[in-house]
Amino acid sequence: MDEVIRKRICFYGGVQGVGFRWRAKCAANAVNATGWVRNEYDGSVTMEIQGTEAQIDRVVQAIGKGLYVRVERTEEKRIPTDPDERDFRTR
Repeated sequence: MDEVIRKRICFYGGVQGVGFRWRAKCAANAVNATGWVRNEYDGSVTMEIQGTEAQIDRVVQAIGKGLYVRVERTEEKRIPTDPDERDFRTR
């Protein structure tokens, strides 16, 4: 079985007001990943996502396929998992 990990990923570019958080939630639910996503005051979007590396990659790829989403760069950091988390939320 693949290792479950957690990442904090910050997305920059045209990422607010384009359905980014909705797409992230749908993609995470489709692969059974957990975590949350929120808009930041600087126009970026932060996501903490927990699952296997493959699940996380699939979610990020799905987000990038959004019609109006324009990710110019990301910052990614591996962080401790949350064993009590059960779903993916929009904050």
